[in-house]
Amino acid sequence: MKAWTVGELLKVSADYLKQKGIDSPRLSAEILLAHQLHLTRIKLYLQYDQPLSEQEVEGYRALIRRRLSREPVQYITGVQEFWSMEFMVNPSVLIPRPETEVLVEQAVALAKENPKLLEEGVTFLDLGTGCGALAVALAREFQNALVCATDLTEDALQVARRNAERHGVKDRIDFRSGDWFMPFAGSTTRFDMILSNPPYIPTEALESLAPEVREYEPRSALDGREQGMVDVTRILKEAPGYLAPGGWILMEMDPEQTLEAIRMIEEAGAFAEHRRIQDYSHRYRVVMARKK
Repeated sequence: MKAWTVGELLKVSADYLKQKGIDSPRLSAEILLAHQLHLTRIKLYLQYDQPLSEQEVEGYRALIRRRLSREPVQYITGVQEFWSMEFMVNPSVLIPRPETEVLVEQAVALAKENPKLLEEGVTFLDLGTGCGALAVALAREFQNALVCATDLTEDALQVARRNAERHGVKDRIDFRSGDWFMPFAGSTTRFDMILSNPPYIPTEALESLAPEVREYEPRSALDGREQGMVDVTRILKEAPGYLAPGGWILMEMDPEQTLEAIRMIEEAGAFAEHRRIQDYSHRYRVVMARKK
């Protein structure tokens, strides 16, 4: 049997993935081989001429087969980076996207505008926390913050709790099971900031998504139902009842939905100001509004 080196195997597998129409074939090949060998991608290149054992090659081939079936690299390796931290992910949670970091950036900027808030401790609510990326990032950024997070599924909350433990903030996040604001119904707790990345893809658009998303990521975290706006509308409608005076709602959505969200905010009469924020592709991705 041919003795493969790291370099040879990378080239052949990247070419094969490209031929089969897989996105970012070289990157996929590198991440999966690094995962198989328990190395960083940089160390792969330091061991470029290292021969691999038959067992290592077979294990890698199994990973490549999973990628060929369009399973996302993040579910194969079990991790995804967000806010310079590694989060555990599995098919019960959405894979965190880079554009969702805009929510954290805006929350940090808002808090810094208000030193008194920082001193007293900001209260955050992360609605639909998934793997816990937003809640954990906020808890890491604000040492004396109260961070609460809700999710409808217990499987997602298990992943979120493990990520909170992994990043040393398990005791500083109050995870609750329930539909959006439901776990706080009847509570007197009011939040300085509510953040959410709700489902916002219209049901009829789900079939046109890439197979990696359509076939593997949780549909409940993607399907925003009619015009993708059902959950966005509900959150905007209910948010004022859970915000402290002057508190902010920050929500990610499709750029095509932001103007409709702004219209709803203006009609609600509960908000003093609003903003639309662009993502890294210069498309309006986040809508923010401050309660009167």
